[in-house]
Amino acid sequence: MVFQEIVDSVRALSIEEQDNLIKLICQQRQQQHGDNFWEGFKELRATLQREEISFNDEDFADLRD
Repeated sequence: MVFQEIVDSVRALSIEEQDNLIKLICQQRQQQHGDNFWEGFKELRATLQREEISFNDEDFADLRD
């Protein structure tokens, strides 16, 4: 199915069905974003541990807000 066919199919839905579809898409996008963030965070932690990288408050002492 090409994009235009999808758009036409969505237009054929009732307003309530379109609203439900939008909510569903938004929920899935939020979950994907959260999953991507969490996976990236876990990768960062694994890299820090593997490379034995650590930091403390002194490393950030001269940074500005």
